[in-house]
Amino acid sequence: MARNRRLILSSPSEVWNLLSDGSRYGEWVTGTQEVLAVDPDWPDVGARLRVRVGMGRLTLDDTVVVRISEPRRRLELEARAEPFGAARIAMQLIPWGEHTLFVIDWHPLRGPGTRMHGLPVDYVVAIRNGMMLTKLARIAVREHEVSPAGPR
Repeated sequence: MARNRRLILSSPSEVWNLLSDGSRYGEWVTGTQEVLAVDPDWPDVGARLRVRVGMGRLTLDDTVVVRISEPRRRLELEARAEPFGAARIAMQLIPWGEHTLFVIDWHPLRGPGTRMHGLPVDYVVAIRNGMMLTKLARIAVREHEVSPAGPR
């Protein structure tokens, strides 16, 4: 399992607003080239996103399904990238004063990733997830600073 943590200088509600807008998934999820479709009830349990992931011409269409959704606290997704299998992505938003401690865990569920699971794969995933959290934090802070209430 790969785990990353990041203090985001925005409230859990502000961070949740980003997570709950499926059309913005590609803005902060590293490797996403395009959001193809978003269920209208995203991020309710069972809702799906269809996304294109990859680098350059090497792309794959992926389905992301919400498995657990607790607004402003927790979002757990299952990302399916056939024929490579599926992974669990668990995100936790922990209030830290006026800010958010964001914790993300990644774990392969099925497919070849379960056999390759371990230090080398977890290291690569941790780097990717660190990049993703940096993007998420930048977007959340930028939007926090331009909110109607003004800078805080």
